[in-house]
Amino acid sequence: MFTPKYPTPDTPPAPALTAPSAAAPVPVAQAPAPVASVSNRPTVQLTPGSALALAAGGGAVVLVVGAVLVSLLLAVAITGMSVAVVAVVLRSLLKDFDKHR
Repeated sequence: MFTPKYPTPDTPPAPALTAPSAAAPVPVAQAPAPVASVSNRPTVQLTPGSALALAAGGGAVVLVVGAVLVSLLLAVAITGMSVAVVAVVLRSLLKDFDKHR
């Protein structure tokens, strides 16, 4: 039911059998053309509903991956800012510590 239906291959008409003459070349028998084998694999057919579900699922995956990447970038930015603030505070404390000696 779900397998494709292939038309039967066209075959050339059989040549007329005549007695070979001296001037006519002897016909050479040709091998038959190869016939494509029928695949047993199931075919995937997308209905409009399944195509819509596939597009929605792909969009959801893109949104989730984007949110994860943005949150990782934000975490790196916040960590960098906090390290910078700690470095400034430590520099200030060390400078004051050296002045009061």
